[in-house]
Amino acid sequence: MTFKSQLYIPNKMEYLRGHKRPAVDCIICSILQKDPVVSNLLVFENETVACSVNLYPYNAGHLFIFPVRHIVDPRELTEKEQAEMNKLRNFAITQLEEIYQPNGFNIGFNIGYASGASIDHLHQHIVPRYGRELGFVDIISGSKIIIEDPNITLEKLRENFKKYE
Repeated sequence: MTFKSQLYIPNKMEYLRGHKRPAVDCIICSILQKDPVVSNLLVFENETVACSVNLYPYNAGHLFIFPVRHIVDPRELTEKEQAEMNKLRNFAITQLEEIYQPNGFNIGFNIGYASGASIDHLHQHIVPRYGRELGFVDIISGSKIIIEDPNITLEKLRENFKKYE
């Protein structure tokens, strides 16, 4: 298969191998604690839930939403946490549509190592999908993906998330 352009996800393989992972018990808890050892790309946080730009996104606008409380299984969510995660997810989708105009979304949890989970803190991915992007198989087969710098994504979204109630 010939590709018209070469795309690249910077540093993803090193991260997956554990070489670039910060030496902390939980990356998400460290983000919430504002630990300077981890990159903090928080877009929104309240006492129950938070939303962050993914440091190693699959696409521009890739976010994840998580409870502030450290849990690993969605069955452990309280009713309040579930409601807040759903509300924040819906708000995030609206903001991503406004800013990025994607053609769709992949939304879900990776639970357990075999599913691709690399962080032991429950988090829900919101991945905007675009009509002409390469698919997952292309990525795994050695395609290189260039995506928007997560810090640019953060700046684009941060102002909009101030409207979240």
